[in-house]
Amino acid sequence: MNEVALRTLTGVLMILTALAAEWFGGTAFAILVALAATGIYFEWMRMVRGWGIGWKVAGFFFALLPAVALLWVRERGGDPQGSKGFELVLWTFIVTWSADIGAFFAGRSFGGPKLAPSISPNKTISGLIGGLVAATLIGGIWANYAGLDRAWLLLAPVFAAFAAMGDLFESWMKRRAGVKDSGRLIPGHGGVFDRLDGLMPVAVLTALAVLAGLS
Repeated sequence: MNEVALRTLTGVLMILTALAAEWFGGTAFAILVALAATGIYFEWMRMVRGWGIGWKVAGFFFALLPAVALLWVRERGGDPQGSKGFELVLWTFIVTWSADIGAFFAGRSFGGPKLAPSISPNKTISGLIGGLVAATLIGGIWANYAGLDRAWLLLAPVFAAFAAMGDLFESWMKRRAGVKDSGRLIPGHGGVFDRLDGLMPVAVLTALAVLAGLS
C-alpha cells in the first residue's frame, strides 16, 4: 500500500473513531480525549529530553488544556443545557480536518513557494491557502446547518490559521529534537502529536469563544 493510500485509510479510521466517541459523549469521549492527551504528553516528553524542566512542565499544560477545552465544550456547549456541545466540537473537528486535508492536497497539486522552509520544507503557501479555503467552506457549511452563531463562519479561517501554526510549532520541535515524527503509533501519520498538533490550538480557541458567549 502506497503512502497516500495508507494515510487516507488510517485517517478515515481515526475520524470515524473520533466521531463515534463524540456522538456518545460522556465516558466514551472522555476516555478518547484522555488517551490522546496522554499520548501527546508522552511524545512531548520524548522530544524534549534534555531541554530542561520548563519544557516538561509546559508539556503537561500543553496536553491538558486542549483536552479540558474539548470536554467542557462537549458537555456544556455554551448554554446550561449543553444543546450545542456536539455541534461545536464537531465544528472544531471539521475546521481542523478540513484545513489539514485541504493543505495536503493543495500543496501536492500546486506546489510553489515554501511556507517555512527552515522549519518544515514540505509545507507550501499554496497548501496553507488551500487549507484555509477548505476550512472556511466546510466549517461554514456545518455552522450554518447546525444553527451556530454566524460568528463561527468568520472564525473558521482564523482558527484554521492557528491550526497551521500548531503544525509548524510541532515541526519546529521535531527539527530541534532531530526526529522525523513525534512517534510511530499511527501508520502513515507518525505519532499522536503529529496527528493532533493542529487540533490543539483550535480546541482551546473554541472554548474561549464559547466562554465569550458564542454558541
